[in-house]
Amino acid sequence: MNNNIFAKLLNNQSKDMVKKIKWNSERILSLSAMTMSFFTLIIFIYQTNLMSRQNYLSILPYLSISTSNDAGSNTFSFSIENFGVGPAIIESIMVKHKGESFDLADFNDEVLTFLKTRVPELDSLKVISYSTLDKGLAIPINTSYNIMEVKNSQEDYQLLSNSLNKLLEEGLYFEITYSSIQNERWMITNNTQGPKKLE
Repeated sequence: MNNNIFAKLLNNQSKDMVKKIKWNSERILSLSAMTMSFFTLIIFIYQTNLMSRQNYLSILPYLSISTSNDAGSNTFSFSIENFGVGPAIIESIMVKHKGESFDLADFNDEVLTFLKTRVPELDSLKVISYSTLDKGLAIPINTSYNIMEVKNSQEDYQLLSNSLNKLLEEGLYFEITYSSIQNERWMITNNTQGPKKLE
């Protein structure tokens, strides 16, 4: 008898549950709309994340130290070029010579001022243009930033080119650390083929 009562109760409860969940077209449509909205949100978040990563990877400034030596026009120049994507922001410049290390900031951020401490004869240069390499300087893409240049003067051309070649033979070494607008950092030197990424 107890078993019959229990079976009736269970049967009544299951009938009540069936009665409570009535599926009509409005409920099916609203549930479908909610499900589609949820999946749309997931896809939107995924695409936003993907675009952010792609943007992060596409910004890659690529600096190169270069010299131009044209004896025919008595022109010698020393420059930094950005062949990458996005501006390169200078962080620091270290110069090494004969086992000593120097921060270019101690020489007013001027390569020429440093070179004059190594070769005092460079003080006699008359026709020369030069620029500073300040911390925070941004070098735009596809741009050559002229550090120093002599032209139209055979005397100045020979003095600068000979002095710089002698210093390079003695181990003159430039180390430039720079970053992108995403705060990724790289380092280049006058002895390496390309930038080295820093952690």
